[in-house]
Amino acid sequence: MDYIILDIEFNGRKFASDKPMEVIEIGAVRLDSSLRQVDEFSSLIRPVYFAKLNSFIREKTGIPQEDIDAAKGFVPVIRAFLHWLDRSEACTFVTWGGEDLKRIVLDTRMHKLDDAYWLQADYYDLLKIYLRTRGLTNDVSVEKALEELGIPAEGSAHRALDDARMTAEIFRRVFPEILPESDVRRYKDTYSNAKERRMVKNAIRGLVVQKTAPTWELVADKLAKAKVDMDNVKKAAELKAYYDVEAAKPVKPRPPRPERPVDAEAGADPADAEAGDEPADGSASTDGADAAGAADSADSATATDSKHGANGSPSPRHLL
Repeated sequence: MDYIILDIEFNGRKFASDKPMEVIEIGAVRLDSSLRQVDEFSSLIRPVYFAKLNSFIREKTGIPQEDIDAAKGFVPVIRAFLHWLDRSEACTFVTWGGEDLKRIVLDTRMHKLDDAYWLQADYYDLLKIYLRTRGLTNDVSVEKALEELGIPAEGSAHRALDDARMTAEIFRRVFPEILPESDVRRYKDTYSNAKERRMVKNAIRGLVVQKTAPTWELVADKLAKAKVDMDNVKKAAELKAYYDVEAAKPVKPRPPRPERPVDAEAGADPADAEAGDEPADGSASTDGADAAGAADSADSATATDSKHGANGSPSPRHLL
């Protein structure tokens, strides 16, 4: 069983568009069953849309525009990647979050290629595993995890191969704490995004604060007023299922705020603007909003009952 540490970069955009964001770089590191590095894969990809990188992406990744201009398109690169993957008799992917595999699936479909290999591929979301094993609730970057583990960061952040190499270092350290039966996942399509699901949770909290029993009808009305497309049957069904899970959870009471000193000056209470505090009325901040639309959520995967090392991913030969 090999482990493929995968990272991708994609071309973001600064404005709303019906054109998709696309993968512009794939980087991967192959580890054998002893977690020794065997080889690497790296390739830039010339996107169909937004082929001219905006300033944010250029500065974030350091990828020169001329390198993108000279790169091959997605189809020949993904075929070369599948050939490279085929050197492993069986493999499990390792990613930092769920975005990497999702982007490959979406681009595969955009180019009308067979997505069966990717839908059957087992993978570990190392970010979720890291958070679980450290008792954390807020996401952390690869660089922050390296710092917390005392591992020197080498290479350039936001370049796919360097990020894959750094993620491999974290994987080696965390490997003994992985729970194969519950940690292994497979990609699953989603129709709502993280912001919309957060709005459901906030709406439930807001109704409880108002001493109103939460119902799906009340929550759905709040979502519709917030311009969530509730006419999308799949999205509405997914948000309803999310509501059912969240509504069944006991609402945790917020700790009381400390009383202000008697001689405090009049003005805004700093406690009223706690960092990261979400509105109780069901509205949601724009932080973390997914610009890629309804299907773009970073947690687009579900756990499977696959065993660690059991069969692994199918051979990609039939896709070429």
